[in-house]
Amino acid sequence: MIGHGLGGYFVRRLLGSAIMLLLVMSAVFFADRQIGDPARMVLGVAATEEDVRELRERMGLEDPLWVQYRRFVLGMVQGDLGDTFRYGISKPFAHGGMPESRKTLPIAAERLPATFVLGGVTIVFAILVALPLGIYAAMRPRTAGDRTVNVLSLAGVSIVEYWFALILILVFAVQLDWLPTSGYGTPAHVILPALALSLRPIGRITQIARSSMLDELAKPHITAARGRGVPITRIASIHALKNAAIPIVTTIGDETVNVVTGVIIIETVFGWPGIGALTVDALAIRDVPLIEATIFLLVLIVLGINLVIDLAYMALNPRVRLR
Repeated sequence: MIGHGLGGYFVRRLLGSAIMLLLVMSAVFFADRQIGDPARMVLGVAATEEDVRELRERMGLEDPLWVQYRRFVLGMVQGDLGDTFRYGISKPFAHGGMPESRKTLPIAAERLPATFVLGGVTIVFAILVALPLGIYAAMRPRTAGDRTVNVLSLAGVSIVEYWFALILILVFAVQLDWLPTSGYGTPAHVILPALALSLRPIGRITQIARSSMLDELAKPHITAARGRGVPITRIASIHALKNAAIPIVTTIGDETVNVVTGVIIIETVFGWPGIGALTVDALAIRDVPLIEATIFLLVLIVLGINLVIDLAYMALNPRVRLR
């Protein structure tokens, strides 16, 4: 019965994720068709009408909109979101004809490892910093240490990421020359972008961890344990933290999603070759198929994170009903 309920739950979750993916990508598809003629964007204002018409035929833009949309949806199902006519091509149109184009999804997928590295380092660092701070503040409420943690967490939530990224570059890369300003490939390159991205997750996770731990530490069974002489550190780390874990895990999941969306700016600032920077490049050159491919993968990542968080709920509390 449990296995059947779990299987049905996953079927419903996957179906819901597929519907959400379809809705988001449909919105992207129709929005892209409203910002201008993709063929004209590719060729530029100097291109002749004949060149534009030839490219429109090759891109399938001469077909009715519903035909284009059907092809778009079928392409998503088959893992083919079209070709890029601009990315990596210096001259999109030559007298000898159109150059060979490349599939957009493989181009976008090549950038995923770099984004996973940056996002993974960021969220792990945020958890390692935020959980001890939140637990420390909850164990010493209304003390100077608690107030200091509250001020720091509020600052972390409030400071704008790209502004903080520029400050980090100016201080640690330009003035002190301790770390590289941009690039990818060594542990030193990930420090500054991870710090810039981790500020908000540290603040939010610290706040939720403190609040949840305060609620748990005020419960009768915790008071009874303290009356029996159990050390407060043991109570907080073993008993209270487990019961307070679900809201903390929820916040970690939300902040992981925010990190995924935040890489679009931070990767551009630090020259990090991830999918966020590729999205900005695709927008700059108005490569519609490549924009759709990068957003498609970002949405898949977000849906995957949400599914992992649901699995964490069931691991932390088996009594959670699969509804």
